[in-house]
Amino acid sequence: MTDKKIKFGVIGAGRIGTFHTRTLSGLSEVELIGVCDNNFERATALAKEYNCKPYSDYKEMLKDIEAVIVAAPTPLHHEIGMYCLNQKKHTLLEKPIASTMEQARELVEAAKQNNVLLQIGHIERFNPAVVEAFKYIKDPKFIAIKRMGPYDPRVSSVGVVLDLMIHDIDLLLTMLKSDVVNIEALGLSAFSQYEDIANVRLKFANGCVADVTASRASFEKARTMNLYQQDAYISVDFMNARVKIYRKKTPVVKTLDDVEVIFPQVEKQLPMTSEILHFIDCIKNHKTPAPSGEKGAKALQVALEIIDKINCYNVK
Repeated sequence: MTDKKIKFGVIGAGRIGTFHTRTLSGLSEVELIGVCDNNFERATALAKEYNCKPYSDYKEMLKDIEAVIVAAPTPLHHEIGMYCLNQKKHTLLEKPIASTMEQARELVEAAKQNNVLLQIGHIERFNPAVVEAFKYIKDPKFIAIKRMGPYDPRVSSVGVVLDLMIHDIDLLLTMLKSDVVNIEALGLSAFSQYEDIANVRLKFANGCVADVTASRASFEKARTMNLYQQDAYISVDFMNARVKIYRKKTPVVKTLDDVEVIFPQVEKQLPMTSEILHFIDCIKNHKTPAPSGEKGAKALQVALEIIDKINCYNVK
């Protein structure tokens, strides 16, 4: 383990890149070197705000850093990610890992060949409500997840499955540790050329069933997960970082007095801060990131199968 500050850079000065830049600038473990964007004006404004150097060419920035966060549009993940990994830079690549499975496999292999870390930005793993809820989840039988919000043209290069639902696919694979054996899916376009609304039923090898709804055609935001297991009902509010648990106090429930309601204390930590601190810890202590490249590839595989099902449904 070393206490030396890690030299970081950010590729992408859009909304997510701005959040990453702001977070890095406040961490004592990091020396924020620069931010890069093909819109140099935008990179300059962000770099000035957080006292680092602006770049228009990420290849130039990579010469000055040890680790990078890639917050570029999904279609660029493979090209940029491969270059960063082949330059032996530890890389936190925003979700999804790539656009295709072939690209995902190449990224995973490049990280191995160059002996550097590849972490995927499945940030909901670091949501404090999720972290707390995981302590109580054991063998759920049914899970319902809703992730809804307004349309954002900045992510029009992919559909809602790769934009939003990918978060929930990763969470399901993480908590269940079981393969998906059946997928039923439908989706519709509302504003883009891709699916903007999707509803999916996933059946897992361990018997669990998950209903997942994602929409970017809603005016109101909603981020919830409800789990039903043998001994409890667990409700998770992603947006407000809250967990509520209902469970029986006695073997047989005769009245509501036999049911207890628990509100576990949730640590107040920004998910992005936890995500980056995890990345830094993995770099310093030679650990494999929890949302590794391999895990990102598994989530992508399920997401692409869902998209295929949706496309088949819409052809009928």
